[in-house]
Amino acid sequence: MKSKITVLIAASVIAFFALSAIQGYLVYNTYQLEKKAFIDETKKAVEELDANKKLDSLYDSWGDQLQLYLADYKNLRIDKNTVIQKIKAKATELNPAFYKEFRDQLQQKNIGYQLKVKKTVSSIVIYDEKERDTIFKGNGENQLTIFGENFSNREANEITTSHWFTEYDYIKQEGDKISTSSLGLDVKSHDWILVIDWRSIIFKRMGMLLLGSIVIFLFVAVLFYNSLQKLIKQKRMTAVKTDFINNITHELKTPLATLSIATKSLRDEKIKQTPEAFENSLSILERQNTRLQKLIDQVMNNSLSSEKIVLNKEYVSDHSYFKNLISDFELSIQQQIDIYQKLPEKETLINIDKFHFTTALFNILENAVKYGKMNSEISLKTSIKNGSYFIQIEDKGLGIPLKLQPYIFEKFYRVEKGNVHNVKGLGLGLYYTKQIVKAHEGSISVKSEEGKGTLFTIKIPLNL
Repeated sequence: MKSKITVLIAASVIAFFALSAIQGYLVYNTYQLEKKAFIDETKKAVEELDANKKLDSLYDSWGDQLQLYLADYKNLRIDKNTVIQKIKAKATELNPAFYKEFRDQLQQKNIGYQLKVKKTVSSIVIYDEKERDTIFKGNGENQLTIFGENFSNREANEITTSHWFTEYDYIKQEGDKISTSSLGLDVKSHDWILVIDWRSIIFKRMGMLLLGSIVIFLFVAVLFYNSLQKLIKQKRMTAVKTDFINNITHELKTPLATLSIATKSLRDEKIKQTPEAFENSLSILERQNTRLQKLIDQVMNNSLSSEKIVLNKEYVSDHSYFKNLISDFELSIQQQIDIYQKLPEKETLINIDKFHFTTALFNILENAVKYGKMNSEISLKTSIKNGSYFIQIEDKGLGIPLKLQPYIFEKFYRVEKGNVHNVKGLGLGLYYTKQIVKAHEGSISVKSEEGKGTLFTIKIPLNL
């Protein structure tokens, strides 16, 4: 049964994460589709702006100047670096006009969001009859920006890549000899766009989908968590009830077996004829009957919740109350144990139901003895703070594992220490203690460390 529940829990966890992954994948795909649609929409708008005669004329003007610089290069008047510097300077000169025209056209277009554009050149190559000569070659971020704004290509999107190829004649000078020569020019250019805060725009467009996905995910997560908690709790309660049944069965067997033997002995003629033996058998019957009755009463009374417990409270002196409490407890356990008490110097009246409250404290003290080490010590300290009365009971026993501490006040729960019958009990003591403290409008907490002991702290209000 235990392995089946474990497998069910594991399968549920795997299924939940699988569904979460599928949902995340679908949302991511939708995001990619929205991104592509948005970029395509922006590209189309910018391409329409590119078909502007004034912008084309500025690019042509830059190209004409490039041809003149290349003619100077072929005539050995300037080198490649100078060519690059001059075309950069020409681009800087023409860019304000390009930028103004583009902004004017963009404003008229009214696309609804801000964007930046730029035109870059990644290669400039010239050809003649003898050789192929690369004037400029740039990749990635090293491209030459000629028009628009300067921004990183990493966040940008490329609209178009184009090759501008032309052949033109230039005047070639070799010493005193002047002639006309043909030169081929191949320029590879790129148009880039950068939409300001494009992710926010896409997320806004996906707003309802994202909101719906988050709500559904949270709903499923909460539902899954609650179901898992209930399943684990049900599993634990089943184990606790099984433990309780085993313990109550064990507790009932001894008096029932004794009753059976005593009853049979009463049928014996020798016992009947011996008054002392007959009376002894009757005494055994009475004691075991009383034991059974107390056991049943313990189950019935200690199972009550705090709302159903009727208290008969009275004001008692804390000094005399705890003195009598410890004295009665030492007599009841019939074994040597050291109990130290520390009370406030000033005597204080506390308003409690002596019977129920004493039983509640006895439960804690009995646990300290049951789960204590040999010759261990128990301390009982009280204090007053902020209108509340604090009672602290500490032992140097085996301690309670941290993971089990939240469950010790639950009905029928017992801390496992190997065989369930090693320490007698029904798992009702601490549950009853908590209910009594709650009925007194107080609270109880526990701090424990394995191998070092346990500290119970009870807090009840004064003057109620």
